[in-house]
This record gives sequence, C-alpha cells and structure tokens, in this order.
Amino acid sequence: MSFAVTSILSHYSKTLLLFFLPQIFNFLYSTPQLFGFVPCPRHRLPSLNRQTGNLGVSWTVIKPKTQRSSREKIGVLILKVAEKFGLVRLEREEGEVRKSTNLTILNLVLIWRGEMREDRLCKELIAIQVLGSIVGFAVRYGAGSWIYGMGGERR
Repeated sequence: MSFAVTSILSHYSKTLLLFFLPQIFNFLYSTPQLFGFVPCPRHRLPSLNRQTGNLGVSWTVIKPKTQRSSREKIGVLILKVAEKFGLVRLEREEGEVRKSTNLTILNLVLIWRGEMREDRLCKELIAIQVLGSIVGFAVRYGAGSWIYGMGGERR
C-alpha cells in the first residue's frame, strides 16, 4: 500500500502499473467470474490432493443449460473460447459444459504445468512476478521515450 501511495504521489503511477503486470493480468483473467458470467465460489484457491500432497486446479460448477441466465450463457461461451487457447479446462457431461476451472493465475499455472507442491507453485509465481518486473524495467527504461514521450525523462 505504501509503495502505491509513494508512486502515485511521486508521479510514478505509470511505472508502478508496469510492475503490477501479473496482477493486472490476473484481474483481467478473473473478470468473467468476478462479474457473474461464470459462477464464482467462495474459495477459488487450488485444491489439495491429500494422497499426493500436491495442489491441483479447483473447479466451479456450471448450471445445466435449461437453468442458465443469459449472462451465464455468455459466460459459457467465454469459457469455450478460453479453452481453445488453453486458458481453462472444462468438464462435460453428454456434450454439455458442467464444470470449469476457477479463473485465477494460480489455477492457470496449474493447468499449464500440472499438479505440484505448494512451495514449487510459489516459486513459479515469484518467477512470473520477476519476469513481469523485468518487462516493466525494459519498457520503462528501454522504450520509455516511445511510451512516455519527452525523451523518456518523465517518471
């Protein structure tokens, strides 16, 4: 919080946004659940497989086709498109979507990398944050003159 206040008061707000790229991606990725297009359970964190001790993706249940509102029908369409890009896993019964993975960056890493221990997931998320910061530095100091104008001297 103090980092955000300091950057805003010191006119570093654009630079701060560059360092929050993974968090911004997570928000955009989560919007279908946050705005009610896809059911949003109370807990969207990965689930623990007690047999292996690994974390796996968590799921949300989709209503049957006959009980869906128009908003939820749009949500299922969004999920089907996201599945084509490998951003979500869907479970179907008789050709109808019945379950979807929750839309968080934690579950996305687990979709792409498979089940893993909590410490390894944490390390991979830290690596994502570091890569996001490197991109932020590259944009700020490498391409700053293009993005910020005035030769890049603006904060």
